[in-house]
Amino acid sequence: MTKSKTVIAFLILTGFLLFVSYKGSDTNPEKRQVLEQMVLDALTTAHFQPQQVNDSLSNRIFTLYMKRLDYNKKFLLQTDYNQLKKYQYQLDDELKAGTYQFYDASLKIIKERIADDERYYKEILAQPFDFSKNDSIQTDPNKLTYAKDTTDLKQQWHSYLKYQTLVRLADLLSQQKADSTKNDSISKKSFAQLEIEARQKVLHSNNDFFKRLDGITNNDRLSSYINVIANCYDPHTEYFAPKEKQNFDIAMTGQLEGIGAQLQETDGNIKVSSIVPGSASWRQGQLKAGDIIEKVAQGNAEPVDVVGMELDNAVQLIRGKKGTEVKLTVKKPDGSRVVIPIIRDIVVIDATYAHSAIIDNKKKIGFIRLPVFYTDFDRNGSRTCAEDVKKELIKLKNEKVKGIIIDLRDNGGGSLQDVVKMVGLFINKGPIVQVKRRGATAISLNDNDPSVTYDGPLVVMVNTNSASASEIFAAAIQDYKRGIIIGSQSFGKGTVQQFFNLDDYLSGSYDSLKPMGSIKITIEKFYRINGGATQIKGVTPDIVLPYVYQYIDEREKDQDYPLPWDKIDSAKYQTWNDPAINYSKIEAESQKRVDANPTYKLMD
Repeated sequence: MTKSKTVIAFLILTGFLLFVSYKGSDTNPEKRQVLEQMVLDALTTAHFQPQQVNDSLSNRIFTLYMKRLDYNKKFLLQTDYNQLKKYQYQLDDELKAGTYQFYDASLKIIKERIADDERYYKEILAQPFDFSKNDSIQTDPNKLTYAKDTTDLKQQWHSYLKYQTLVRLADLLSQQKADSTKNDSISKKSFAQLEIEARQKVLHSNNDFFKRLDGITNNDRLSSYINVIANCYDPHTEYFAPKEKQNFDIAMTGQLEGIGAQLQETDGNIKVSSIVPGSASWRQGQLKAGDIIEKVAQGNAEPVDVVGMELDNAVQLIRGKKGTEVKLTVKKPDGSRVVIPIIRDIVVIDATYAHSAIIDNKKKIGFIRLPVFYTDFDRNGSRTCAEDVKKELIKLKNEKVKGIIIDLRDNGGGSLQDVVKMVGLFINKGPIVQVKRRGATAISLNDNDPSVTYDGPLVVMVNTNSASASEIFAAAIQDYKRGIIIGSQSFGKGTVQQFFNLDDYLSGSYDSLKPMGSIKITIEKFYRINGGATQIKGVTPDIVLPYVYQYIDEREKDQDYPLPWDKIDSAKYQTWNDPAINYSKIEAESQKRVDANPTYKLMD
């Protein structure tokens, strides 16, 4: 991904802003309409494969939105769906006109149904279940249907809660049996007592669930609706509200500015679960795991009570720029209270970065784990995965390893520039990946450095969750015959996204509407140097190992509205051709071991 302001120009017309009018939502009506129009203009202008704003797009939006609005069909009635279905082919007209009749109608209905179901589950769980009667539930969302009426909906909730209670009851019975085996003097609870305990557990979990639902604001729901529109272009084109973009940046850089405490929400309290070693909190020394944060103050400002606050909202108050002070009013496990001042700093999330180890089993093998292709688009001199992997390679070479494994399992991708540099660590020079924009000729991204950091035996591990940059790396290593790819078929994401900060394209006269958030748009597709796209097909390993999750529909091809596979001309490149690698022999011997392995047999 790259960051640029030159690719796209948004057309925000002053006249367009003058006729905004809306009632029935606490979302700023002007901001709502401007946001939607900006996103639509961005998608039309910059997307690799833009959609016509017509009935086809309207149907896509309606179908995907209804799927997400009530995925498990626990809230809406069939009559609700029928009421909203009249908008199925009208949403393109609403987009053009800047109206929200469908969205507003859906918002009203879902809020009413959530309130209804909140009453239902409490009434149902107030009475014991009769487990002598047979019952059934459908757990496959694709086979679920909307309830015919409120009576049918209550019955579905009854069966669902009965099942939840039964699961917990079975766990309690098993635990009691195990405890009594260890100590026969322990008094056993009756079935009725355990049933009450199981229902209380189910009540508690559903209370938490509905509390989270109640905490969803109209702004949150609007963001979800805008995101549905974006996702109808492809699964990786997304709208990010400001706080969501911040979380994405943290995942990409492995860094955030804050205090370095990991928090969790427990019974309405914001509790410290752990302290990041070396962080601002760790250095200050007073904040400990188990502490409950009750108030947050920005320096000497009035503290804000965070008891009962959503965890995400509390985190936004605690995070802040490096060098600023936050004061936490904390309740200690012994009941005492203390105000802890902490100067925020850069928090490094070490698990994001590349790590190496040596597997010493007759001969030493180097192992490098790379969780994500991380980089930092905004900070000069910050860590990048290519430089870190290079350091680990040099370290392993100095240890005289006989081969190296690069583990890209569950690596969802990241920086395109860094994957090009990283492949270059293993080859002389040449094309790494081909990139194509809408209506343009494909270009090759090349490694122009003839030096090779590591020229020994190489294995790359991938699985179903290896995507994007991981697939570029694995495909390049495979096409160059530089190493052996091992694992399961990769995800199949062959597209490139770019972030656009919507604030950068908003006229200064509308500064009051900021922040608008960001949109990540698919602007390019990438292709292997052999010409084939990794989109949909992914990378097929040289040695295929059975993998539990390969049987779950979770690859790119299983997403909503993915871009198709295609092929372009091959780039010019010269393979590594190491005579020591006999692919046929290696694959045959590996297959024998797989066929004889009881664990792999069990997976199949």
